[in-house]
Amino acid sequence: MIVAVISGGFVAVQSRINGELGKELGDGYAAALISFGSGLVILMIVMLFWAPGRRGLGRVMAALGSRSIPWWHLCGGAAGAFLVLSQGLTAALLGVALFTVATVCGQTISGLLIDRSGLGTMAAKAVTWTRLIGSAIALAAVIWAVSSELVGSIPFWMLAMPFVAGLGIGWQQAVNGQVRGLAESALTATFINFVVGTAVLLIATVVHSSFVGWPTHLPSNPLLYVGGAIGVCFIAAAAILVRRTGVLLLGLGTIAGQLTISLVLDLVAPIPGHVVAWTTIAGTILTLLAVGLAAVPSRAIRAESKTRAR
Repeated sequence: MIVAVISGGFVAVQSRINGELGKELGDGYAAALISFGSGLVILMIVMLFWAPGRRGLGRVMAALGSRSIPWWHLCGGAAGAFLVLSQGLTAALLGVALFTVATVCGQTISGLLIDRSGLGTMAAKAVTWTRLIGSAIALAAVIWAVSSELVGSIPFWMLAMPFVAGLGIGWQQAVNGQVRGLAESALTATFINFVVGTAVLLIATVVHSSFVGWPTHLPSNPLLYVGGAIGVCFIAAAAILVRRTGVLLLGLGTIAGQLTISLVLDLVAPIPGHVVAWTTIAGTILTLLAVGLAAVPSRAIRAESKTRAR
């Protein structure tokens, strides 16, 4: 859980970086492609020197050829691509805190659903009272946090896009965990994730740029190009942790890190023209409390109901 919280904090930093890169380029699609593509370059270099990663890739390809693994288990990178694209298009305008709490809603819902039903070799996990109540409070806190923006000038799609991206995060973590278990290598799962994500973003960027043109310049600030490296760390950590924690608990841990760091970034280094509303601060604090509640072990709802019936 400590690793999950730390990796969540890095996601908040990545959101700020990719948002600023998209703003500097004037093109969120190109920013997303640069972020994902740079992560893929890093992974390709590592794969050259890490034999277990290459052996894991062979296992996955063999399983895919024998149809012992569904092809869509390899498509987690598409959800990651959509998250990075939403960062490039909306994070700089929404602010990192507001962007993050908008993803929490989707991430919490997908975590509950996947844990309840299971996925692949990941057995279904019983929904406990603390997880259910904590998730409900987190959703209410997110709505409260963004309430001041719903009546403002921000278009609805800017809030809807990170929500949909949040839904994809839970699914991405689950399928990447399946690939990691089959390959016996987190590097293999992360590499496949970035190959798929980069391919999706390349197609989207080419189509988009054919209508609006390509960016005419690249920012000189080197810090704007480290989003891909941060993404590599986050995806690898999630692929390792999800099979042990489940999707919901992993998601809640990363949410705690995301919210804390994103609010700090918006308060310490605010985006010009963007004011952090008191409801965003209060909603973030309430969400952190909800995450803590959900992490407390308790009885499974189904088990308790059967006991009472007897």
